[in-house]
Amino acid sequence: MNFIKRAFWSVSARKGRTLLQVFVFTAICVLVISGLSIRRATAEAVRLARQSLGSDVTLQLDAQALMERAQVDGDNRGGPVAIGELMQEPVALADVEFLQNSPYVLGYNVLSHTFALADDFDIIEATAEVEGNLVMRGGGMDADVNLQGVLNSELANSFQTESATLVAGRHFTAVDRDYGVVLIEQTLANENELVVGDTITISGHPLEIVGIYEATVTAGELALPLAAALPFNRLYTPYSVANALKGLEATVDSATFFIDDPLNVDAFIEWATAESEIDFTTFALDANNQLYQQLTGPISNVASSSQQVVYLVSIAGSIILGLIVMLSIRERKHELGVLLAIGEGKARLVGQMVVELLVVAVFALGFSVLSGNFVAEQLGQQLLENQLATHSEAPPARGGRMLLMGGNPLGMTTAANPITELDINLTAADFVTLAAIGIGVTLVATVVPALSVLRLQPKTILTKPD
Repeated sequence: MNFIKRAFWSVSARKGRTLLQVFVFTAICVLVISGLSIRRATAEAVRLARQSLGSDVTLQLDAQALMERAQVDGDNRGGPVAIGELMQEPVALADVEFLQNSPYVLGYNVLSHTFALADDFDIIEATAEVEGNLVMRGGGMDADVNLQGVLNSELANSFQTESATLVAGRHFTAVDRDYGVVLIEQTLANENELVVGDTITISGHPLEIVGIYEATVTAGELALPLAAALPFNRLYTPYSVANALKGLEATVDSATFFIDDPLNVDAFIEWATAESEIDFTTFALDANNQLYQQLTGPISNVASSSQQVVYLVSIAGSIILGLIVMLSIRERKHELGVLLAIGEGKARLVGQMVVELLVVAVFALGFSVLSGNFVAEQLGQQLLENQLATHSEAPPARGGRMLLMGGNPLGMTTAANPITELDINLTAADFVTLAAIGIGVTLVATVVPALSVLRLQPKTILTKPD
């Protein structure tokens, strides 16, 4: 009789054993496919989180390293050291030019920030009170305008986030880097009756107005202690103008690189670390990693847990099914011995047992597909809730990137809320992977115990007592 026919006969004849195997195999398949779908859903959530943070990477002084150095120097001196004492090393333009040649970089922008005095126009003065917030002007600082020196004004952070919008004139680009041009805020322009083409002077430097922009202003931005910090008094110029006011050349405070794909951010950082000569004990390539960790920390742990579920269930399932098959073989020793005695090959007998378990696997796969999505959703959400609870009990991390000399020099970016939901759905890829794992489990669970018996001779099998 063909061994495949014998396999189907054996499955139908031994209903109790078959139902037990179907139950066990279904439980294994449900857990495995749940783990696979949860892992895929977490990977997709991580990918979307990275995309939501954008594809820009900023080269600037490492704030954390700066604070640690300040503490060490303070201990050595026997007193506190102002962080400002350590903020003397700017980013070299040569390093910026090197990094912008990376295959991952689409474009870049630089920032050189400083304060200056308005010589021939009136600034927008801070009011005494803005929506209940007390505001003071001056504060001892001999400056009243905030100068943002960039390479391309359109790529400046405020315009990228649409908190500033050009309403007249044009943006300046790298072509204008050596010219005295400026973008001013609309309120400042209206206050001084300035239009595109006019010239203003700051700290002795004449600048031609090439564009006027409108800033989206909140009460919190208005309630700042310095007039120079008001968004109305923020001017955008080529970085060479800011450098001239600071007496610096060939350096900037920071540089932002725009990566071709958010998923290549880590690859760019690895490339820069390996290929450039930048001192990364002083500088850092910041890709909003702290916010990224806050967003994805809990689901990354869920992904790790789901991966462990796949491994453990596959191994444990193979062992459990193997024990069931071994017990079945012990009960069928006489049958196997007779088949061997009449000339049936050992490989065909192993094949028969593999087919028997494959028939069981087909039913188990079908049941797991019907129930797997529900189980995966429940299991995934429970794992995520557990991780979120652990995350909420942990000490809060300092939110976001510290902009030491950036577009918002008086603050820090806000913290991000972690991802609280997973979009879990079974896909064809999950099913194919499950089928491959199921076949592997079948082979391990059948072949290993079968060989322990079939390595014996027919006479030994038929005469040897259990």
